Amino acid sequence: MSESTLRIGVLFPEVLGTYGDTGNALILAERARRRGIDAELVTVSLNEDIPAELDLYTLGGGEDTAQSLAAQKFRDDSGLLHALDAGKPLLAICASLQVLGHWYRDARDERVEGLGVLDVTTDPQGHRAIGELVCEPLLEGLTQPLTGFENHGGGTVLGPKARPLGRVIAGVGNGTPEGMTPEPIAYDGVVQGSVIATYMHGPVLARNPELADLLLTRATGLELAPLDVPGVEALRAERLDFARR
Repeated sequence: MSESTLRIGVLFPEVLGTYGDTGNALILAERARRRGIDAELVTVSLNEDIPAELDLYTLGGGEDTAQSLAAQKFRDDSGLLHALDAGKPLLAICASLQVLGHWYRDARDERVEGLGVLDVTTDPQGHRAIGELVCEPLLEGLTQPLTGFENHGGGTVLGPKARPLGRVIAGVGNGTPEGMTPEPIAYDGVVQGSVIATYMHGPVLARNPELADLLLTRATGLELAPLDVPGVEALRAERLDFARR
């Protein structure tokens, strides 16, 4: 983090912002400011270079064509790779999870090369996972259930270098590619290096303040004071109750 301001990147919201995931950056900035930390949102459009010097990066979801455009941009621009090499934290949602992998196969059965920073591949499931998703977190620093809304047709397989973010309690999560046998335990998301990725929309950080604060801690290097935002716990309780019915 710079001496005075936490700079939060929102990458390609015109193609990776279909499900309101740009709200994750707003949540991060607001939770920082309420603790007296100045925060600035830096929106990076598809036709702009990706700056490597930001403190924290966010990526959202998108449809097939938009996802393909983002994948091509990442292959052509090394800015995000330099940032990740420097250990900058990144939150990636849904389509972005797939794009950061080795490759994904789209709805036209075309294999699209990804950025390769996550040891994952994604194939169609043969059906669409839509609904509430709840996970027991497996990432150190998280103690509360993770909740979000999933809407994806891909099934993501993790390689040996990747770890899941959470064990699925309700919903589908990473899913299973068509033709493969489902594992006995379902998982959501990917954790590898400084990347945290998940299929949870919501925006996920509005629903999971503990995850937001973990990202802020990684970006600032600070021990954050507790923060109580009215309404957040009521929203979490409502969503968790609905998902478990």
